[in-house]
Amino acid sequence: MSKLRMMFFAVVGILMSGMTVFAQVNTPAAGDNAFSLNKYRAIAAGVGFGIAVVGGAIGQSRIGAAACEGAARNPGAAGRIQTMMILGLALIESLVLFALLVIFAVVKPTV
Repeated sequence: MSKLRMMFFAVVGILMSGMTVFAQVNTPAAGDNAFSLNKYRAIAAGVGFGIAVVGGAIGQSRIGAAACEGAARNPGAAGRIQTMMILGLALIESLVLFALLVIFAVVKPTV
């Protein structure tokens, strides 16, 4: 049953990726792709930032869980563990904010 389900999702994924080939926008200029390019750029930027946020959230939750477990196992080292945890959280958050900065640089509002 698992192989059949995997095959079904593979076929659906391939068919969904081919749907954009048949989609045509009725624009006056046939060679003008600026509108659709900007639209897809914004969608790709949103999906990319969503992936960055999910990755950062998973990383922060794993750091928090590991710090709690480490402090529970060795209460004497809780201060050092907390310091390293805060440093790791700050670095992960800076990576997510850097991804947001890249998104703003890529998707510039057109005036």
